[in-house]
Amino acid sequence: MLIKSYGSAVQGVNAYTITVEVNVSAGTKYFLVGLPDNAIKEGEQRIESALKQYGFKVPRQKVVINMAPADIRKEGAAYDLTIAMGILAASGQMAADNLKNYIIMGELSLDGSLRPIKGVLPIAIQARKEGYKGFILPAQNAREAGIVNNLDVIGVESIKDAIDFLDGKVDIKPLVVNTRDIFEETVDQYAADFADVQGQENIKRALEIAAAGGHNVIMIGPPGAGKTMLAKRLPSILPPLSLHEALETTKIHSVAGKLGEAASLFSTRPYRSPHHTISDVALVGGGGIPQPGEISLAHNGVLFLDELPEFKRTVLEVMRQPLEERRVTISRAKTTIDFPANFMLVASMNPCPCGFYNHPEKECVCGPGIVQRYLNKVSGPLLDRIDLHVEVTPVTFDEMTATRKAEDSRTIRERVVRARDLQVQRFKEINYIHSNAMMPSQMVKDICQINEAGRALLKTAMERLGLSARAYDRILKVSRTIADLADSPEIKIEHLAEAIQYRSLDREGWAS
Repeated sequence: MLIKSYGSAVQGVNAYTITVEVNVSAGTKYFLVGLPDNAIKEGEQRIESALKQYGFKVPRQKVVINMAPADIRKEGAAYDLTIAMGILAASGQMAADNLKNYIIMGELSLDGSLRPIKGVLPIAIQARKEGYKGFILPAQNAREAGIVNNLDVIGVESIKDAIDFLDGKVDIKPLVVNTRDIFEETVDQYAADFADVQGQENIKRALEIAAAGGHNVIMIGPPGAGKTMLAKRLPSILPPLSLHEALETTKIHSVAGKLGEAASLFSTRPYRSPHHTISDVALVGGGGIPQPGEISLAHNGVLFLDELPEFKRTVLEVMRQPLEERRVTISRAKTTIDFPANFMLVASMNPCPCGFYNHPEKECVCGPGIVQRYLNKVSGPLLDRIDLHVEVTPVTFDEMTATRKAEDSRTIRERVVRARDLQVQRFKEINYIHSNAMMPSQMVKDICQINEAGRALLKTAMERLGLSARAYDRILKVSRTIADLADSPEIKIEHLAEAIQYRSLDREGWAS
């Protein structure tokens, strides 16, 4: 008897329906075809043991299982439940009528209970898109799938629950999650706030500009100056996530298996801070079964690289293309997978190995040439993609003990949102540009026009400060963002002057 059950394969952040065809006929042996990996092949033992726990069995006949389409490689143990349901229906041990209505996924334990799986959200989205009535999956993943409306999410604890539900012996109520209400209740609830930071007003201003224009930023300063503390608070001043952005971000974390049992839609912008020992594959994504890396997990949020020169050179260099294209392409012999990677890069570094170069009080003990050699660990092409270079100085005792309350994140965010709204209007005809930082060079000339006085100031700055040619476009982009924050239609000379000071590492002789 030939029966079809339905599962799903996740490639990148998208899912594709897999049809599991099971035919039980006269003969012997168990055949599994359709490019399954070892985890799926080993499922035969798990399925047989799980079924025995509840009085069912794998028929001692010829069982042929085909996973179609056969040219897509199937990976992982999540097909255990799909195959088990097909075997039971094909051998007449359960009714087959309801199989066509549901996507069924789950990894089986030997006792018949179900383990959680990865990639539930994109599978649920695809199931609704293709018109399936529901999705039967492990109870631990049910809340994650419940994000998708108009789909019956049936969370089951064991294979017996799934059999009884499909046989009509028990009625399991679909899990209902009011996604929009939960999202609106929790949106922008950040634990860290700029109100906690005393002093450092110039650094807060630089981060506000970075947030308003989507600019990458690097902070250079001695240990304990507050670089990490400030970076942690940057997501709290970024514009709130839209529902579409939240869904996109949640999909990536679902594929990576980073959502827990209490998973819900992402309501705050992600903040990722990998250790400097990270490998290039862990940062950008890839592996035997391609998985999103840290830069994709930071999509729509902030990627913070602390102690930038301590990262391996190869790790930093692989970020150059994703910073430009805002996506990562993982190529394999038979497939190419794209992961989104639209993130803000925030980096921090000490000015030298001892950390006290240019310190107002402590003396640097690094020898001649050591400082420049330390800075050279970060390549010019990577610095070329960072718009703001900010020098961080230690907070004074008076600033630390001041009783005046600092400006909170909500107030700063309101100014950032107003500036972003101007940019949305400016780029409304261009789908792939949403902020000033994303402008290509040819567009900078049209949008970031300056008057004669501004041109003279920029020329003087480039000559006297020894600014490199690559700083020119960056200064114009940042000055356009500063003008947006000031609600100014044109770039004024004071906007240019402020933008010029954020190019510390481009100055000739900065580390001499």
